[in-house]
Amino acid sequence: MKLLLTLLLWVNFAGTPDLAAIRKMYTDVAKSETNAKDFTEKLSGISNSDDKILVAYKAASILLDSKFESILGNKISRFKEGAKLLEATLKSDPNNIEIRMIRLSIQEDVPGITGYKKNIKEDKKFITTHYAEQTGALKEYLKDFVLQCKSFSDKEKQFVK
Repeated sequence: MKLLLTLLLWVNFAGTPDLAAIRKMYTDVAKSETNAKDFTEKLSGISNSDDKILVAYKAASILLDSKFESILGNKISRFKEGAKLLEATLKSDPNNIEIRMIRLSIQEDVPGITGYKKNIKEDKKFITTHYAEQTGALKEYLKDFVLQCKSFSDKEKQFVK
């Protein structure tokens, strides 16, 4: 009985990616198609009922993966799928600073023709306003993001220093 319980717990936890590992992967995901595909693969088992932050990263993986689609129809379809999932996730948890950071990172890099750039100022303001409330690894992760983020000016980046 103990063996069965241990096996069930292991299978349950083995399928869910570690948030720290996902954050680490996310910093390099846009650098290559291989990184994007690995990231998408890592998050493929995440469902909409899982932790909202992981769902947001899955949405980002779909959006980033769409960049490498060769067929225009597939590219557009994947992009819309990722954007819809990210917006639904943020709607379910609008005060989550990490989900806001994910959306900002996506919106600052997508082409203007997508029309998916309308929340940059809103997300910057949210991150700026709520950064000081964060602790530990998340605060460091946000700091690293802000310091490399093209959407924040050098003056705006001062709040994380």
